[in-house]
Amino acid sequence: MKNFLKSLLGNKKNQNENKNANDEYKYLPKKDELVEERFTKNFSDNGGKFLYASNKEECNDFYKKILEENYWNEKSILCFDEKIINDFLNDVDIDINKTNLNSNLFITSCEFLVAKDGSILVSAHQIKSYKVKDIPRNIIVLAKTSQLSETVSKGLEGIRIKYSNNLPSNITSIKNFNCEENEKLNFLTYGTSSKNLYLILLEDL
Repeated sequence: MKNFLKSLLGNKKNQNENKNANDEYKYLPKKDELVEERFTKNFSDNGGKFLYASNKEECNDFYKKILEENYWNEKSILCFDEKIINDFLNDVDIDINKTNLNSNLFITSCEFLVAKDGSILVSAHQIKSYKVKDIPRNIIVLAKTSQLSETVSKGLEGIRIKYSNNLPSNITSIKNFNCEENEKLNFLTYGTSSKNLYLILLEDL
């Protein structure tokens, strides 16, 4: 009987401890939320402009507002991605091309968003065989929350899994969104091209 009561009291104590632990942990952000928060901070610190969209309609609205506010709807726009053209730009009255690197704006998707340094991982699927410095300075990137990655190495692992035996070429990252003044002060960006970058992050989890 003594052992039974001890066991019963022990179980009750464990249950209370588990309850307290659960109460504590339920107020902590999930791992994905931490990664998203870290990416957002580092991306913004890099000079990037971040917009969060909960659905496709908000994405469309953001696209239109960015184009209108910068008067880019009156300029030549480069976009290699047929899906973006069909899903987001088909009802916008703009001049879209797939070849002119001298366009005022480049619209693209990406492979992964790297939380550790706020960079954007891309490949030949987004920028063809061109170097980052060759694409237009003004960029709008469409990404999804499922593309968030803690580190570059995990992003590269995700690319290997995603494309299996058909690994894309020209895998690189875009990470310098600083203004020209900051660019001159930061030796780490020497030799790279500063980009004016908007990111529209679509919730898909």
